[in-house]
Amino acid sequence: MSTPTLPLAGRHAIVTGASSGIGAATVRALAGAGAAVTALARRADRLEALAAETGCTPLACDIRDGTALEAALAPLAPDILVNNAGLGAGISGLMGASRAEIAQTIDTNVTALLDTLRILLPGMAARRRGHVVNIGSVAGLYPILSAVYGGSKGAVRLISQNLRLELADTGIRVTEICPGRVTTEFYDASVPDPAARAALKDTGIRELDPEDIAAAILYATSAPEHVNISTIELQPRGQAYGGVRFNRDI
Repeated sequence: MSTPTLPLAGRHAIVTGASSGIGAATVRALAGAGAAVTALARRADRLEALAAETGCTPLACDIRDGTALEAALAPLAPDILVNNAGLGAGISGLMGASRAEIAQTIDTNVTALLDTLRILLPGMAARRRGHVVNIGSVAGLYPILSAVYGGSKGAVRLISQNLRLELADTGIRVTEICPGRVTTEFYDASVPDPAARAALKDTGIRELDPEDIAAAILYATSAPEHVNISTIELQPRGQAYGGVRFNRDI
């Protein structure tokens, strides 16, 4: 009997924000499906541990450093790019956010994502193949009381939609993954105040695991080449969005 071919065998994937959470789970999923994976993040020690576990190639880099990012990515020729790196500084509300928190969120979630695309898309277009997976959020689809973070993920939403038009004749696919609540280090890194962080994390629901998001990414990237999975929205069963809110007159 012949050995079944793994769905991503022969493909090279780059995953940003790969040192923990969704990024690390995605590296495991793509490597397990046969892809050669380059895992990019700032924390070199975690990348080395992930490399020992999965066989991925670690690439320590701060994606907000445009010069270092270009030097790191320019020599690479990926078939799959997973733009996962992101954070939520200022997620508690615009009025309490500092200029530094706003800049950090926009630089990471929007500017670095665009910069990564700028560096890698020309090669994909020249090869007439490629798959961009942008990790958005339900915060980019629905109001969640976070103008800074929600605005940054709303930008990812429109970037993804416009990219499909820009790249329609290049052979490049574009997928946006929009998760709801996922159990990761997101709030630990985004909310410095312990009491506020505890309140945000106390949902009382069974949240998604990073592996749930990685499975959605694997599904999209394993689809036949003529199929583009444009958007996947997923959230825990106990979480819903939309509706109407009434406030007392002041």
